[in-house]
Amino acid sequence: MAETTEYDLIVIGGGPAGYAGAIRAGQLGKKVACIELERAGGTCLNWGCIPTKALLKSAELYNKIKKADTFGINVKEVTFDFAKVVERSRGVAGQMAKGIEFLFKKNKVDYFVGKGHVTAPGMVEITDGEHKGKFFKTKSTLIATGCKMRRIPDLAVDGVRVMTSREALGNTKLPKSIVVVGAGAIGVEFAYFYNAFGSKVTLVEMVDQILPVEDEEISKTLHRALEKQGITILTGTKCENFRGGKDSVKVDLVTGDKKQEVEAEVLLSAIGVVPNIEGVISPNVKVELDRNYVKVGDDYQTNIKGIYAAGDIIGPPWLAHVATFEAVSAVNGMFGHGKPHRVKNFPGCTYCQPQVSSTGLTEKAAKEKKLDYKVGKFPFTASGKAVASAESEGFVKVITDAKTGEIYGAHIIGSEATELIAEYGLAVELEATVDDIHQTIHAHPTLSEAIMEAAAASLGEAIHI
Repeated sequence: MAETTEYDLIVIGGGPAGYAGAIRAGQLGKKVACIELERAGGTCLNWGCIPTKALLKSAELYNKIKKADTFGINVKEVTFDFAKVVERSRGVAGQMAKGIEFLFKKNKVDYFVGKGHVTAPGMVEITDGEHKGKFFKTKSTLIATGCKMRRIPDLAVDGVRVMTSREALGNTKLPKSIVVVGAGAIGVEFAYFYNAFGSKVTLVEMVDQILPVEDEEISKTLHRALEKQGITILTGTKCENFRGGKDSVKVDLVTGDKKQEVEAEVLLSAIGVVPNIEGVISPNVKVELDRNYVKVGDDYQTNIKGIYAAGDIIGPPWLAHVATFEAVSAVNGMFGHGKPHRVKNFPGCTYCQPQVSSTGLTEKAAKEKKLDYKVGKFPFTASGKAVASAESEGFVKVITDAKTGEIYGAHIIGSEATELIAEYGLAVELEATVDDIHQTIHAHPTLSEAIMEAAAASLGEAIHI
């Protein structure tokens, strides 16, 4: 390919934002290239969302088989091969990455493995990888380089004693004990996973609740559930004086005026992410940044004409589905295919068991805004399908305008919560009310009936509670 090739769009980054934006541009008949440092799919597909869900499914299945007698099924012995659990996860990621590469070909997207670098507006260079040294002209550039895991200061990640989620996803040895620092979605999911297979797990969170962005009632319920499963959880706790050794890691845990030393075979850092911006933009290209996140307008364009950004690189909520939406919206806008939209409503999901999902305002946020609201709740213990499936832990909670029934927020903890939240997401997008959901017939028996019953509860009309 000649170095003088000119594109309508060059996308830097091949994760959920990057590959989706590139494919959408291809669908619109544009000449487009995508430059990804490692492999199509980015962190989410290769080292995040997809492989972790494969691990969590193995953990869920293992736990269910151990409880098979609940269903009248006798299983004499249940064992597992941890290396195969991890290998399957890697295989799933590889299969999905090939799928993205196929979609690139289908939509005539030129795909380059390497590091993309904006040298000037309308000019992109590949500075690393097999295509190093190539320069391309482009009418528009979409920066979609995402984020990487934040490291604990002065503690080296060696992939053996100290890991982030990335190293954990390739680790085929089950640790006897592990300290997970950070109880956001990533930390909670790995704590659940390792505990399910028998590791002694200590989960530490600096603020006063696990899953800090979720509704307090939901987080408290999950806290109790995970402790019941055997996980030691310490909230409102700081980690100090990390000491990595040959066979273990030690850390001081400070809760109020109490300090205790904890020693574990492995420490997993899940303390958040930082923008992956290093080496992406030339210092001569004065793209405006905010704490190293790329600042964009409502059309996802930066302060420099023709340079756009979408996904985690423009800041929270750091979710793959939000990144995809942003990139597609940005591409549609830049090529005149509708008005671009910034994300307002989105689902958040945590895939431990019981699962957690939400959209919109928490009850605490509704109080802080001094809204006149109602709460409708429906427990899965009152759901015929949940009880029949031995999955009756948790509830659905919906927060609504006390007068109009407008849905401010919805929160679910329980089986298949991450699937169920979509209905409330659609309702919010369509400006439906809880009465609309209440008056929509839901099949019986299904878990989705709990969505309708929670809506009915907010109106004082729930039948089964």
